[in-house]
Amino acid sequence: MGIDDIVNKGKELFEENKNKIEGLLHSEQAEDVSDKVLDGAADLAKKVAPDSADAKIDELRGKADGAVGNE
Repeated sequence: MGIDDIVNKGKELFEENKNKIEGLLHSEQAEDVSDKVLDGAADLAKKVAPDSADAKIDELRGKADGAVGNE
């Protein structure tokens, strides 16, 4: 099985399970996990970036959070 076969199989599985995946991405569990991951990533970014970037980091964190979970 070549890489193209693997990619095509992945696409097929995604299409077959699109509704389930969409439901999981917008679940309470996904919201909890994404909040923890995004908080950690934002905290790390704030530690290494200059303080002047904090507002932009918070803005990007909020946009990412809106894409996953139910809030």
